[in-house]
Amino acid sequence: MSKSKLKSVLLKIAKYTGITFVVILGLLFLTPIVFADQIKDQIKKTANEKLSAELNYSDVSISFFHHFPSLTLTLNDLKLNGSAPYKNEKFITAKEVSFGINVASLIFSKSVKIDQIYLSDSFINVKVNEKGEANYNIYKSSPKASNPKDSSETALKLEHIEIQNSKIVYDDKSTKIHFDALGFDYLGKGDLNKAVFDLYSKAKIEKLNIVYENEPYLMNKKINADLITKVNVNSLSFYFQQNDLKINDLLVDFKGKFDFLKDGYNMDFVIKSNNSDLHDVFTAFPPKYITWLSKTDIKGNTNLLLTLKGDYIASQHVAPDLNLDLKIDSGLVNYNKSAFPISNLNLQLKTTVPSLNPDLLIVDAQNLSLNINQDYLKSKFYIKGINTPDIKGDFKAKIDLEKLTKALGIPDLTLKGTLAGDVKTNGKFDQKNRIFPVTNGFINLDNGYLKTKYYPNPITNIIVKSKIENNKGTFDDLKVSLKPTQFTFEGKPVFVEAELSNFDDLTYDIKAKGELDISKIYNVFSQKGLDLDGSVKADLALKGKQSDAERGNYSKLHNKGTLELRNIAITSEYLPQRFIIKEGIFKINQDKMSFNNFLAAYGQSDFRMNGYLQNVFNYATTTTGILKGSFKVTSRYINVDEFMSNTAANSTVTPTEDPNKAPQTQAAQTGVIIIPTNLNLQLLANAQKVYFDKLNLLNATGNLKMNKGKLSMQNTGFNLIGCNVTMNANYQAITPKKANFDYAIKATDFDIKRAYNEIDVFRKMASAAEKAQGIVSLDYQLKGRLNSSMSPVYPSLVGGGTLSVKDVKIRGLKMFTAVSKETSSEAIKNPDVSKVDIKTTIKNNIMTVERFKFKFAGFRPRIEGTTSLDGKLNLKMRLGLPPLGIFGIPLTVTGTQDNPKIKLGRKSDDLEETKDSE
Repeated sequence: MSKSKLKSVLLKIAKYTGITFVVILGLLFLTPIVFADQIKDQIKKTANEKLSAELNYSDVSISFFHHFPSLTLTLNDLKLNGSAPYKNEKFITAKEVSFGINVASLIFSKSVKIDQIYLSDSFINVKVNEKGEANYNIYKSSPKASNPKDSSETALKLEHIEIQNSKIVYDDKSTKIHFDALGFDYLGKGDLNKAVFDLYSKAKIEKLNIVYENEPYLMNKKINADLITKVNVNSLSFYFQQNDLKINDLLVDFKGKFDFLKDGYNMDFVIKSNNSDLHDVFTAFPPKYITWLSKTDIKGNTNLLLTLKGDYIASQHVAPDLNLDLKIDSGLVNYNKSAFPISNLNLQLKTTVPSLNPDLLIVDAQNLSLNINQDYLKSKFYIKGINTPDIKGDFKAKIDLEKLTKALGIPDLTLKGTLAGDVKTNGKFDQKNRIFPVTNGFINLDNGYLKTKYYPNPITNIIVKSKIENNKGTFDDLKVSLKPTQFTFEGKPVFVEAELSNFDDLTYDIKAKGELDISKIYNVFSQKGLDLDGSVKADLALKGKQSDAERGNYSKLHNKGTLELRNIAITSEYLPQRFIIKEGIFKINQDKMSFNNFLAAYGQSDFRMNGYLQNVFNYATTTTGILKGSFKVTSRYINVDEFMSNTAANSTVTPTEDPNKAPQTQAAQTGVIIIPTNLNLQLLANAQKVYFDKLNLLNATGNLKMNKGKLSMQNTGFNLIGCNVTMNANYQAITPKKANFDYAIKATDFDIKRAYNEIDVFRKMASAAEKAQGIVSLDYQLKGRLNSSMSPVYPSLVGGGTLSVKDVKIRGLKMFTAVSKETSSEAIKNPDVSKVDIKTTIKNNIMTVERFKFKFAGFRPRIEGTTSLDGKLNLKMRLGLPPLGIFGIPLTVTGTQDNPKIKLGRKSDDLEETKDSE
């Protein structure tokens, strides 16, 4: 071929190629324009037909060039809400969502075929509430057709899903699982239009966080995954056929099945990591271990198997079974190039949690062993159950603790000493039935040393020689020996020797001598939320039997010594604030613990006590021991309100330096005073001032007894509003929110006006005294119930007594004003009453007033009837007219004390009783 012909051919090829390219390029630009309306209409139609949730977007564009060579429709700033009950919350938001369109469907089909989806910079927010209701059920389910159409006629035929730089949050409150996936890239391929299809996926996550029951399990982990998942759309199930995951450096094989049920899930997961390097396993641990890992040489072979199988239905309390098998062979751990690394680390552990129920837990550690140079630790144990576990264990060790802590790199802790032990145990632990595993062995520590970051000085010279023996598997055969136990702290040595046996009737032989600064010991073991202070000095020799203490056979006991307490702060489940022992020296003789000038404080209250306690050892070492005692208590000021059982410590009154000054603000009372049932104490009390429920009691004296949770006050006297009062009373808490009480009170010649102004309960029960002034006496008995604010529940009150009127002037009382107006008798308006006994009884929220008479200004009124404790009136009155009251006007007084209604006659409706609901 000549050069000219060749040139001509090349020109023609170039010409037609250029024309073809221009035509193709033109089609790439023109096709989106020509079919734009058709595509947009189809998208809206599909969204309306297929989605039950609200869909919004800012703009729509169609192009071949957005995801070349696919023709894509792109929705900008997409916002898709969730399904009920989350219809008003965003489910998916994205900067761009693109739908790949099958070009052939534009020309040869009646509907537009979408076979690809692209998401970029999206946020997928999955939520499930406590009932298992999720926000992702946005796809409308259509009724099954009798003649289903071929899938080729549908508008959505996905084969490609791509997600770039996105975030996924899954928050399931029914299972208490939460995870975040940040920097999420995903590529999925498969015929998603089929009812059953295989989804081939590649996923990458820059940071994965998984939290279960508020505990972090994985934090900031990098994930790479190749997945094959079989999806069944009809049954909404997923079968994970092949799933190779990489969590940081740890390779994991993940297979299983996940089915959505009507009100829960069905799971069958298997997670395996075979022949992994132990170092790679640690890279999947939480972030706080990563710094440690960077300085630690770790080797070893690891096999991990985790299975989770069964239904999870929160509403029916149904949960799957969890199994974990972990095996480590030939492990080595060496932190910061320690001279003595941990070698031959072996672990073989099997854990089973049926139905995720901790009470059914089985832990089978068939081997846990390691070496440090010539030292060793060998153990195995088996535990079944939590409440009454079956236990089988074997522990042997001879190890240098300093070498161990250095090899492990335990932070902020210096530990030294030689630990040696050999313990075998086998059997059931059941405290209720007094069963204890058959156990024999010893644990010893020599030359011990402990120092933490919380305190500058260590505990030194720690020696522990302990021995445990139990051959019959019962509490009565259990023997524990501590001979000796000692340590030195801040230059002060502490020595303890103890022989304990027969824990059904505890036989003890204990010697203790030394001094401890409690606050400094606390700082060594600093625990958040715990606050201890004070010092203890002891020189004790205790020997005896629990039964002899209980039966009073004190001659068989040999308890001697002294115990000195200073500035000890005690917290108790019964008290909202700390009880502080400022100073207390106990002298122990047999079963008695005597004390003189024992100084204590509780909030604003101060106490000085002298007396004795009995059965202290039995009380301290058992749950059934009764603390007995008798002592005198004197105080300058006691604020009873501070003892409310559930009062928050930070809501109590502000302390004041003047104990005689009443507090300005009151505690938020949310519980009654609880008297512990294991106390049998008698107190002869004398307090200059007692503050209780807005009352100031002066010069209070009395004999108080606490026994079996009941408080009794005998011959109690105090001065209230200038009046001497004597009272006998009983009080007992039934629950932390409820208490019963009864009392008998006598008060002679008190100022009724002052009582109304200063005593809240008197104001409520005798509200008619608001306009009265003068002197009265009271002799009354009452019983009932107190609520959580220590206030009486009025329908529960039952009692009665006499109010003796010595000389009272009534001014402006609405009832007498109304009677005056009704009878046109001005003198009735402000009567003066003297030498009248008013007898009343109380029951079912009604106070019944027995008939009483009085006279003034020639009139002779007679009153009887009922009033309710909430102020309603139903009184019958006869107004005897001067001169002798032979003739009288019958009246009824109804309505309320604030708005009494007076009418002539004797008939009126009875007040409705309010019976106690408990």
